[in-house]
Amino acid sequence: MVIGNTDHYTDVVDQLLERGVELSQIAELVIFGQRDRLPDLSQETALYSVNKVLHKTEVQDAIMTGLALDDLADAKQLPEPILTRIVEDASTYGIDEQLVMSILGVYGTISWTNFGYLDKLKPGIVGKLNDEQRLGGRVNTFIDDIVAAIAAAAEARIAHD
Repeated sequence: MVIGNTDHYTDVVDQLLERGVELSQIAELVIFGQRDRLPDLSQETALYSVNKVLHKTEVQDAIMTGLALDDLADAKQLPEPILTRIVEDASTYGIDEQLVMSILGVYGTISWTNFGYLDKLKPGIVGKLNDEQRLGGRVNTFIDDIVAAIAAAAEARIAHD
């Protein structure tokens, strides 16, 4: 028996928007990642796939968890030494990548390759989020990987179709 609302799609979309991330920007990442394989991939198809990914409970939980950790770190409400490791996005801190594995796992191992590509190149909104933190803005240790993972999973979902 399920108690309460288990679909937090609207909550997740609102939380992303509050941080300057629009679903159309994630769809652009999907198109970017698939440009060599599917040069005619439309914004509509990419956005549809992003929305399908965001309706998965495991994805919603990972997003809400990562965003909450970014917020707590930004507000300096985490204990040391983890606060500093998250704020600095330390190169040996890999929990942000571990968290998004739950998003990537929804559509299989192809998602991991897609994610690695986006995480390395940091195109579009992923780069903007990464640069914002690097330049002393808000803590975005988790959200940049979350956005890349959503796009990577949406790409994999398209490949499965």
